[in-house]
Amino acid sequence: MMRYAGFSLVELMVAVAVTLLLLAAGVPSFADLIRAQRIRTATAELFDAIALTRAQAMARGEMVEIMPANAERNDWTQGWIVFIDRDGDRQPGAGDEFISVHGPLHRGVASSFGFTSPAPPYYIAYNGAGHSCSDTNTSAARLGTLSLFDGRYVRRIKINMLGRPRICDPANDSSCDGPTVPP
Repeated sequence: MMRYAGFSLVELMVAVAVTLLLLAAGVPSFADLIRAQRIRTATAELFDAIALTRAQAMARGEMVEIMPANAERNDWTQGWIVFIDRDGDRQPGAGDEFISVHGPLHRGVASSFGFTSPAPPYYIAYNGAGHSCSDTNTSAARLGTLSLFDGRYVRRIKINMLGRPRICDPANDSSCDGPTVPP
């Protein structure tokens, strides 16, 4: 009589059940990993756009602005526009020079803005010396914090009085204060 080597149906079901339990335990940590990476990526993209705005202002010797791309100019998660306001209307339009346009961020990301002039339209402007300024007065310093959120993950871009941006994580940096998560 021949014996066949293999698994019985019960042994196979136990192995599948153990595998499913291990996968289920790993899914929440994988979702957290995705959120953490998503917020790091979104922050890096916005930081790079702010750095581009500053660099273009210094290279051109004139004011360059970055602002949210949505119609109300109040939601950075809808993308942003880097431009030179040639027609002086404080809004990107047909008469302006567009330097860069970025599309919307992932739906799970939220933003909050806290600058010396907190009312919309939100914007960050740099004068020809690379200093953050008001879009109506290149001598008036404008500093503050732009925060991005994804679940429990928060990253902030802080712009100091001279216009230098930096990224910080409030979980690891006690000086990384800023606006709270929007409702």
